[in-house]
Amino acid sequence: MIQNLLIRILLAPISLLYGIGVSLRNFFYHNNLLKEVSFDLPIINVGNLSIGGAGKTPHIEFLIRLLGPYINIATLSRGYNRKTKGYLKVTQGHSVEEVGDEPLQYLRKFPGIKVYVSESRTFAVPRMIMEYPDMQTILLDDAYQHRSILPGLNILLTDYSLPYTRDYLLPSGRLREWRAASRRADMIIVSKCPTEISVSEKEKMIAELHPLPHQKVFFSYYEYLNPYYIFNMRQQVKLTQDLDVLLICAIARTDYLVDHLVTVVNEVNILEYEDHHYFTNFDVSNLMTRFNSMESPKKLILTTEKDAMRLEMHKDFIIENKLPILVLPLKVAFHFNDSERFGTDIKDFLLGFKR
Repeated sequence: MIQNLLIRILLAPISLLYGIGVSLRNFFYHNNLLKEVSFDLPIINVGNLSIGGAGKTPHIEFLIRLLGPYINIATLSRGYNRKTKGYLKVTQGHSVEEVGDEPLQYLRKFPGIKVYVSESRTFAVPRMIMEYPDMQTILLDDAYQHRSILPGLNILLTDYSLPYTRDYLLPSGRLREWRAASRRADMIIVSKCPTEISVSEKEKMIAELHPLPHQKVFFSYYEYLNPYYIFNMRQQVKLTQDLDVLLICAIARTDYLVDHLVTVVNEVNILEYEDHHYFTNFDVSNLMTRFNSMESPKKLILTTEKDAMRLEMHKDFIIENKLPILVLPLKVAFHFNDSERFGTDIKDFLLGFKR
């Protein structure tokens, strides 16, 4: 605790300089010295103030499930950590290195939508409209700080265990903007909540966030489903108390996932890497060694859906060595029976959108 405090104090001058730069940029946008571009179709942005781990991908998927049966949806991401540049329409033939793990995950899970990646969203959106004239809404993935586009609806996520009110600017903390940037949000979702929270806990968190009168606050959590074999979704298993699990993951903030697993299996061993890490030959070889060293007669390897996109690069090795790698899917749910209220608000925004 004292060590962390000392590190923050030492990094505070750098955070202040960083914050001054962020403030200047936002000042330019606020005073129209830099222009935000708007478009004649509804754009919904899902983002956060921190550098990751708030659950943007599952919440984008919630919106796809909500809206996909009724309207034509496209998603737009920058394709973080991909090894290509420029504008791309994601296809089933693309690799994770070409388009990034999250965009490929969207298309694999929801083949009926269109998925695009581009570093420049202002360049990408007009091209998407030209290529996909029947498109009815765009879901922007992680564009809260990319203010060149003015979304019709701004959804801000914040982690229940570390809300932006308790965090600090980079590099002493995880915030990419000052806390006051939360005022740009139309909705705030407190994500990754415990599976049970009381009304008093809800009210305490809302008081801490101190939302503006127009900002609606929701509380979401994850429902974990039965894991499936990495190369065959129909081959599923159920996690039980007599299972030992080797978890391999490269996501931000694994504590929520691990907290869930320790309640449903016997033992959890972890191979953890930095967010979006590309697994190397050494990594998967080490994975096999660690798994083989586990003495339990009932054991398996578990990973997340996002990590599975990058592990597929080693498909031949995994199959040849018969590694039982299973993928743990999840979906977002809302506390206080708010799924319907949240869905209604989204649909009302779309129905009331004026070109």
